[in-house]
Amino acid sequence: MRSQASGKRKDYLLIGQLKGGDRSAFDEIFRQYLKQVYGQARRYTGRETDADDVVQEVFLSVYRKIKTFRGQSQFKTWLYRLTVNAALRKLRNNKKRREVSLYDYPLRSQKDRRHRITPVADRFHGIDDPSKRYELQQLLRRALNKLGPQNRTIILMSDLEGFADREIASILGLSLSAVKARLHRARLFLRGELAG
Repeated sequence: MRSQASGKRKDYLLIGQLKGGDRSAFDEIFRQYLKQVYGQARRYTGRETDADDVVQEVFLSVYRKIKTFRGQSQFKTWLYRLTVNAALRKLRNNKKRREVSLYDYPLRSQKDRRHRITPVADRFHGIDDPSKRYELQQLLRRALNKLGPQNRTIILMSDLEGFADREIASILGLSLSAVKARLHRARLFLRGELAG
């Protein structure tokens, strides 16, 4: 496994070559990041065909927009942002999805001490039986598919990928309070869905 520092240097070298018109640099970036982008796209969209479309859009964006990459963040972060945005667009365009309104799940005050709902990933702790774990994964997948694209993305970024609320707000262009409210409501909804 490559070290982080040498990986960054290699990324910046490839980016410089791609900005200069070297198509082989694009091929190398594609090979290096395909699995990561596909995995993220699959998690966010929930479907292989949608994930394939997102991957195509992301790498087309990389090729077209590489000159806009200024290096103020890591390339990996920029690529992640492209992936999240492409997945959100794909989900918004899927009009067949029936979404749940999270406004049915009101925020609770901090006084009642129930304002902190546990992350989704915590539901899997202590489940050793593979069949029960698989069943819970299927329930979770169905419940996540009921969420709107942005709410689904927020909960996946927070609870399954470990992003901080501020990072999510920055990537999605939302206020910190909006991210916290959506995350809380989404967790309440998922708790209800998984309670049975």
